[in-house]
Amino acid sequence: MERWQNRVAVVTGASCGIGKAIADDLVKAGLRVVGLARRYDRMTENRARLPEALQSRYFIRKCDISVESEVKQAFDWVEHSLGGTDILINNAGIVRPGNIVDMDSQMIDEVFNTNVKGLIYCSQAAFKSMSDRKFAGHIVHINSILGHNVLGGTPEAPSLNVYPPSKYAVTAINETLRNELRVLGTKIKTTSISPGITKTEIAPPELYDLFDALLMPEDVSQAVLFCIATPPHVQIHEMVIKPVGEIV
Repeated sequence: MERWQNRVAVVTGASCGIGKAIADDLVKAGLRVVGLARRYDRMTENRARLPEALQSRYFIRKCDISVESEVKQAFDWVEHSLGGTDILINNAGIVRPGNIVDMDSQMIDEVFNTNVKGLIYCSQAAFKSMSDRKFAGHIVHINSILGHNVLGGTPEAPSLNVYPPSKYAVTAINETLRNELRVLGTKIKTTSISPGITKTEIAPPELYDLFDALLMPEDVSQAVLFCIATPPHVQIHEMVIKPVGEIV
């Protein structure tokens, strides 16, 4: 992690769960971190829980990544205030209830606007910052095991409708991005990390009671640190993490 000391990492969905754990661990690892999320108050509380000596290294910006103009404003702030984005952690994601066969179109839009379009908006902004400075940065997508396998829906464990398709899109985006970065002659890395069922706030608490094996947000955060700590010539393109006993 030595080459990342004092570098700038942007973490989306930083208010809770996996995003919070990643932001905390990156600050503790010596980076300057910009947390982006809709819930500004939660990020303020998270920062206050860090050791006092580290709080000045954690910056927070209110941002809904599904809104392109808000993404632009946030990354412009990073550029002008901190010198640019060196690492991007695309973590923000949402789930909405319902079945594909009769799901409200607004809910479908909300999922794809955040999980797919928002991820692309942030990747574009980070790429521009890295390429303008000719910096070999790293873009990490927090994908899901559901970006590779679809749960068989039951009344007890719903299929999660368009959430798996949105994560399958992330799998494809990661491979497409890798090829684009290669063709463009950059040394920017791209990584997709696909956790199994992880106990966060993304789904109702009763859903997690159905699973005997769960990951915790800190498990995913440690995977992120492992991936970005690889030597410049090494790229972990896809990492799948499952708890022991995972059924998916």
